[in-house]
Amino acid sequence: MELESETFGNELEWRSASRCGGGNCVQVALIGDRVALRDSKHPDHGMIVCSRQEWRDFVAAIKAGSHAVTQ
Repeated sequence: MELESETFGNELEWRSASRCGGGNCVQVALIGDRVALRDSKHPDHGMIVCSRQEWRDFVAAIKAGSHAVTQ
């Protein structure tokens, strides 16, 4: 994964989860064979870019409970 602050970030087709309410979400966009992620509240703060396989692995780990959020 790499952190990027590319200027074309606002030109991408950003998507948020359907359960995203109040605008406090992670947005996702496809860039060719990569996946870009950004904070919906601070879209101008750059984005994290990873391969599609890294994204699939991350989502699978979340679904498996490996990245559970505790408060």
